[in-house]
Amino acid sequence: MIWIYKEDRLWEMPSMTDALELKHGCPVISAAGAGGKTTTLHRLAEEFVRQGQRVIVTTTTHIIEEDEPCFLRAVPEGSAPAALPQMQAAAQAFSDLVRDRLDRFGQVWTGMPVSGGKLGSLPALFLDQLWDLEIPVLIEADGARRMPLKVPAAHEPVIHPRTTHVLSVYGLDAVGKMLKGVCFREELAERLLNKNRTERVTAEDIALLASSAEAGRKGCPEQAAYTVVLNKADTDKRREDALAICRELQDRGCGRVIITSVITSGAGRMQDREL
Repeated sequence: MIWIYKEDRLWEMPSMTDALELKHGCPVISAAGAGGKTTTLHRLAEEFVRQGQRVIVTTTTHIIEEDEPCFLRAVPEGSAPAALPQMQAAAQAFSDLVRDRLDRFGQVWTGMPVSGGKLGSLPALFLDQLWDLEIPVLIEADGARRMPLKVPAAHEPVIHPRTTHVLSVYGLDAVGKMLKGVCFREELAERLLNKNRTERVTAEDIALLASSAEAGRKGCPEQAAYTVVLNKADTDKRREDALAICRELQDRGCGRVIITSVITSGAGRMQDREL
């Protein structure tokens, strides 16, 4: 299920693309923040395909290489070209492979092969091939070791300048738990939140992180629409916490929030949920 925050309530939406108002154009969407980014991008990619659009998913950091036919190594492992002519030829071969996979599956997840069963960021020449397709591009732009909160280090996140939408992801399962067990780079969170790692996370803490230029908004291009994504809203209590975070975010001038849950619904229209 997917909700947006509007008029001090959570409104159920039929899809994430509806919630983000992505019905037209070729958006470049970068997902940053805590654990759940890959799941969010999977959801978006599947929605685009169901709507008859083709879509690319890539990374400026790393993504897990899944054993699925839509995953594509940009070059064979251990064969990264060095000289410019070789790079140009490899980029063209990559483009041909991408187009073939798009024709077959509607979506392609791609990056350069790196160690640990992951795909890494693409060279500029390879990215140029993706921009030429003029289709939606989704980018995983951060890492969080699957923890529900994240405060970025100096080199994070890695948001591409072409980005039109930034999604900053947070897990509602962090509320009420000690900071030290739920936050990646907890030492940075201690300073930003002015609290000890043994103190418990509140809804206000998540709103502060999500609205901060040192955390959630860090690296967001000026032209990009910034949206907070609160995931794991799988219980009434977590949805109440989500509503509290939304209210605090609105007070901080950050009113675009999407709330997601693994619970499915037959809803096909916007529905008012009193919470």
